[in-house]
Amino acid sequence: MADSAKEIILQGIGVSPGVVINRAFLLTSEEDRYVEREIADSDIPREIARFEESLIETRKQIHAIQKQVSSAIGQESAGIFDAHLLVVDDRAFVEEVIRGLSTRHMNVEAVLRDVADRYADALAKIEDDYLRERAADVRDVTRRILRNLSGRSGSDMQKQESPCIVIANDLAPSETATMDREKVVGFATDLGSPTSHTAIMARALGIPAIVGLHDVSVRVSAGDQVLIDGNKGVLIIHPSAERLEEYGKLLETRKHIESELARLKDESAETRDGYMVLLSANIERTDDVDAVQANGACGVGLFRSEFLYMTREDLPNEDEQYAAYSRVAQQLAPDPVIIRTIDLGGDKFLSHVRTAEEMNPFMGWRAIRFCLAQPDIFKTQLRAILRASESENVKIMYPMISSVDEVKQANALLEESKQELRDRGMAFNEEIDVGVMIEIPSAALTADLIAPHVKFFSIGTNDLVQYTLAVDRVNERIAYLYEPTHPAILKLIKHTIDVGHEHGIWTGICGEMAGNPLMVPLLMGMGADEFSVSPSLVPVVKDVIRNLRYAQAEELAAQALASVSPKEVLDICRKLTQEVAPEVIEFLN
Repeated sequence: MADSAKEIILQGIGVSPGVVINRAFLLTSEEDRYVEREIADSDIPREIARFEESLIETRKQIHAIQKQVSSAIGQESAGIFDAHLLVVDDRAFVEEVIRGLSTRHMNVEAVLRDVADRYADALAKIEDDYLRERAADVRDVTRRILRNLSGRSGSDMQKQESPCIVIANDLAPSETATMDREKVVGFATDLGSPTSHTAIMARALGIPAIVGLHDVSVRVSAGDQVLIDGNKGVLIIHPSAERLEEYGKLLETRKHIESELARLKDESAETRDGYMVLLSANIERTDDVDAVQANGACGVGLFRSEFLYMTREDLPNEDEQYAAYSRVAQQLAPDPVIIRTIDLGGDKFLSHVRTAEEMNPFMGWRAIRFCLAQPDIFKTQLRAILRASESENVKIMYPMISSVDEVKQANALLEESKQELRDRGMAFNEEIDVGVMIEIPSAALTADLIAPHVKFFSIGTNDLVQYTLAVDRVNERIAYLYEPTHPAILKLIKHTIDVGHEHGIWTGICGEMAGNPLMVPLLMGMGADEFSVSPSLVPVVKDVIRNLRYAQAEELAAQALASVSPKEVLDICRKLTQEVAPEVIEFLN
């Protein structure tokens, strides 16, 4: 039954389809969790003792992290945590907090935050680069001390016992990746965009989600009944009885369409006139294989391997990675499994491998740039992938390639990894296919130079749009400028596909365009050989392909490439999809 409170409707950006109704669970940031409270003189010794104990625990944790990082990537990298230890052991800092307990008569959390903020702010204003960077160290250590003061370990979300809809200001991709799908039935955030990795994770997990709601985290109270319509980007607080009845009917319709689409599970992705493409799935976790098989995908076109790193406290070793990759490969054999080497950076970070803060992380030290600069980490992964390739359905793909030199460097490290395995007497596929992500304009424009060094291209449309149009894909304020059907994007995609075919290699699409049923005919008409999409979208994409004639797709592509308006292209895409698969339009709406 609906709450008696007045219904509130909020409009955001739907990033993962579906409708869910449940109670809200508020996920607050760490800073929001620590409440200020007054203390008496008699409480001060206890607060000092709590503070000293938390410092001891923090020191232990930092030493443990140093040890892990040192063994994984060397003592030099572990040395960056020396600055953290200096903060913990700074008696001036510690004594100022203790004095603040007596002068302010507030709990240690409140005093610590004030003292740390003053230190960090002062350091941030210094012109010296080294000292200015120490501001981040103070803030990092303060967060760890605060966690230890509270006795918390792990996310409050992981402690949730009953199904809920998570409401937050923002969610990191790693937080989304570790959601318990039995407990989290949907989520909504103030920030975000359709192509952020948090949104991508939501689609992969099949969790209805809305982002860009601006103030949902302060409009919703814990326990409120909330309705999420991930298709329309609508969130309703305290839905009325009439609203619940309306959505009940919509859910029945959607369930019927889904059951019809499920019948396509064992059918091929082939047009009515016999043109066939490979339709595979994007995954982040090894247990996503069940969804790949359940939805009828032909293998994995993009295994985002970085999530093996992001959901743990240390770096996975070679054997652990091998176990994960080989499990997926063996379960899906003989269907292909394309493993993308770690694409860290942008909005995906490791808490235990600290890098300098960057003004523009999406265009900074990430993906293949990170891997080439950290050959030990990279080669550990390459050896694990090579060992998993013994089943002969595994392929390797490098992300964020910007030049042929990067491909050559990566291939040289791959050859070193192969030799290291030969020296150990370990088996692997000597002829493993190597491909690259085409997601930077420079790579698309020099595809002819790259093609001789690889066996396939996979176009990452999310970043290709971002870098070509200079649109930060996680900035909701300029989301309107993010236009996949922009003439520049279409020309780069067409050029890449044509170059690939000229060199006898196939080209796939693994970005969000591939999972958009409206754009599938357009991409097919331009000659795309493979589509890799979130598992839940496989039936919808397959339905469009099977109801289409390839001649229609070619005609659509010709019209789109001659168009000057992104909106015009989108309109003709929608018109064709409505004509060949009206049930898909109904599903999307």
